Parts: sequence; C-alpha cells; structure tokens
Amino acid sequence: MAEKIVKTATEWRETLSEDQYRVAREGGTERAFTGPYWDSKDKGVYSCVCCGEPLFRSESKFDSGTGWPSFFAPVEKDAVVTREDRSHGMVRTEALCARCDAHLGHVFPDGPRPTGLRFCMNGTALSLKRDPA
Repeated sequence: MAEKIVKTATEWRETLSEDQYRVAREGGTERAFTGPYWDSKDKGVYSCVCCGEPLFRSESKFDSGTGWPSFFAPVEKDAVVTREDRSHGMVRTEALCARCDAHLGHVFPDGPRPTGLRFCMNGTALSLKRDPA
C-alpha cells in the first residue's frame, strides 16, 4: 500500500462529487439497485474513488442479490481495513480504504467460497478501471 493520505474536508470536497463525499467521507449509503457497478459484469479493477488505491478485482465480484456491488476478497488483504460500526442500532463491520479511510461499505460473514465473506460496497465509493478488451 502507498503512503497514507490525509486531507481536510475542504480538500476532499474539491475532488469528489456531492454523492461521493456523502458516502465515502461521511459514511453514507446509496440506495440499493441505484449506484454504479451493482450489476456490472465488466472486467477490471475497482479502486477507491477518493485516492485511487486498488481495492477489488472483478474476479472476486459476485451477485449477492442485495443491490450493491459485492466481493468475496480485496485485491490485497491489507487494502481494506475494518472497524466495528454501531450506527443505526446495529453492530456491523465497516470496511474502509486502508490508504485514505474512505467509507466503502460493510463486510458480512455470508459470502461465497473461498473466504465466506461478503464485502458489500457502495458503488459510489469505487471507480472501475476496465481491462482492455
């Protein structure tokens, strides 16, 4: 992983759309079946919309039926960090970009093999660099 990125709220707002800022910097969530990539079958690498750090490969993406892009593993085990999230009266595991602490979504223990994990991500927090055709 590259060096940690720290910016002020003003600096993030200069580079992100309003929706990207709300999701990635304020821990928001896009509505199911509305964000980018939830049904994408394109091959490539999904990176953090804030800092560009590669987070997931399309080969680990699967259709979870939830309406959000879901992956069973990050591109590197240390690309995504987690922490406990007790918001909204629930206890969940929040997933964040290890490089810039962008909120990506949540991780659940109901995914497919080989990890059994479901990284349920907000497409708004990701950017897909498609593989050349």
